[in-house]
Amino acid sequence: MKSFKKLLLVVVLIALIIAAIAYFRDTAPPQVALTPASGPVSPATPLNLLVGDEGTGLKEVDVYLVQGELRVLLSRQEFPAPREQETIELSLEGLRLREGAFTIEVTATDQAIYRLGKGNTAQEVVELIYDSRPPAISVISRAHNFTRGGAGLVTYSLDEPVKRTGIVFGEHFFPAFQQSSGRYVSAVTFPYYLDPKEFVPRIVAVDLADNERQAGIYYRANNQQFRQRQINISDSFLDMTLPEFTHQVPKFDTPLETFLYINQQIRKENRAAVAALAAETAGEPLWEGVFLRQPRAAPLALFADHRTYLYKDKEIDRTVHLGYDLASIAQDDIVAANTGKVVFSDFLGIYGLCIVIDHGIGIQTLYAHLSQSQVEVGQQVRRGDVIGRSGVTGLAGGDHLHFEVLVNGIPVQPIEWWDANWQHNNIDSKLQVE
Repeated sequence: MKSFKKLLLVVVLIALIIAAIAYFRDTAPPQVALTPASGPVSPATPLNLLVGDEGTGLKEVDVYLVQGELRVLLSRQEFPAPREQETIELSLEGLRLREGAFTIEVTATDQAIYRLGKGNTAQEVVELIYDSRPPAISVISRAHNFTRGGAGLVTYSLDEPVKRTGIVFGEHFFPAFQQSSGRYVSAVTFPYYLDPKEFVPRIVAVDLADNERQAGIYYRANNQQFRQRQINISDSFLDMTLPEFTHQVPKFDTPLETFLYINQQIRKENRAAVAALAAETAGEPLWEGVFLRQPRAAPLALFADHRTYLYKDKEIDRTVHLGYDLASIAQDDIVAANTGKVVFSDFLGIYGLCIVIDHGIGIQTLYAHLSQSQVEVGQQVRRGDVIGRSGVTGLAGGDHLHFEVLVNGIPVQPIEWWDANWQHNNIDSKLQVE
């Protein structure tokens, strides 16, 4: 009999232990995180609520918006089966909120039997600011004269902080940079490949609450025709240039196939790499005075020459030349067109040994086919400094400098930047507007 009572006591104790373990197994409340967790929001702002419970899982989530006397249920989620994590998208659309502060109140309960079956509950209150007014845009610069393939500058002011602003047309976006004066400046190009009807630049500004406003500018867009040129590809040219690319391309049956792969695929990859360097620009102008043209050099090819490649009198390919080819003597000293910071100095496919200098607010210059570079990435250079020597590296048929000016990664007409009057009227004077 005593043995039975002892056994029963042991069984009861074990049962109590198991029950206690089950009861206290999950005493932690769910985790709640709202994004954004502070600051201004508008109906355009995505509000994402992440709720999770790694113990017994979620049971119920209630979300209320409170502003003064207003209390609105934004979401109620019930989970018959335990849910470890849930993302709830909230919307302010259609709510009659006043400008100013409001709160999001979240109550989340899990499936635990703790607290006599009521489970663990998390309560979170997030304070936000309702802002439905888009930023006001005041255009400061007046005359904006663009030529196809050329550049310009737009200056303006905003009445509040923004997360994104610049010039937009079609799928193109040219970021603006806020200066110490508070105003914004955006270097823009009328791309060489764009139809004039498609070039309709507008200022866009998106504030911290995702309110967006666009504003037009007064501008004139002049069309520009570019030269058509034929380039004869000889076997001797292929024999001279292709060995440099052996490690960069697949093996093809003929030198011509190798050339076409380089001229198409490698060229495309190289252009993407150059465009990506635009992200490394300084937020303020670094240049000093008019941009320099390589001295004592004759032009071999012009900006936006439309090239047709011929091999044994048959057309094999077409490209657009995106800079100026300038030649003087072999291995001539190459000078920096203006003051700035070196953001690239290395071999780059068709451009061979190549240097890119950043001059600030999206404006950069490129120097290609070099035989030698005398600068390193991160180095500051001054206008007129010798940065390397000309050469025949990359896809070059003879010793020369391939020179480009880029605006936000898009090549533009270098002649404009060599013209002191043009640079003053279209760039520098607008930076001085108060």
